[in-house]
Amino acid sequence: MRKRKPKKRILAPDPRFGDILVTQFVNNLMLDGKKSVAFKVFYDAMDIVAEKTGENPHELWKKGLNNVIPSVEVRSRRVGGSTYQIPTEIRPARKLSIGINWMIKFARKRSGKGMAQKLSSEIMAAAKGEGAAVKRKEDTHKMAESNRAFAHFRV
Repeated sequence: MRKRKPKKRILAPDPRFGDILVTQFVNNLMLDGKKSVAFKVFYDAMDIVAEKTGENPHELWKKGLNNVIPSVEVRSRRVGGSTYQIPTEIRPARKLSIGINWMIKFARKRSGKGMAQKLSSEIMAAAKGEGAAVKRKEDTHKMAESNRAFAHFRV
């Protein structure tokens, strides 16, 4: 185990919206250290969202992200020779990180031309409470609910 916790890195807010959360999202979206490309993809996706919906894309993205963020997850724990799926609360930083990763993962899996198009589709679907990322959250919550009987094994 570590002797002490590593220091939290402070992220700079993004240039267009001035939001640290956007920078975190773009950092997860980035491939091969190409941050400017990731920012371009994100901003293009935001422009597509604004064009299609006519609403504030930043607010729509935040709403979509909140619809994707899970509150509980199941963790495997071995007790007396058998493995149980134990529902546990998730700490806030992990919730956010899981939500961001799901949104990006399912945007990449979508059909469409270009990542900006795929990401914009996933953002709009998540804001409506639809899409694969929201379905993953609901499945996770269902699994936690069905395994609630094993909550007393929690450490």
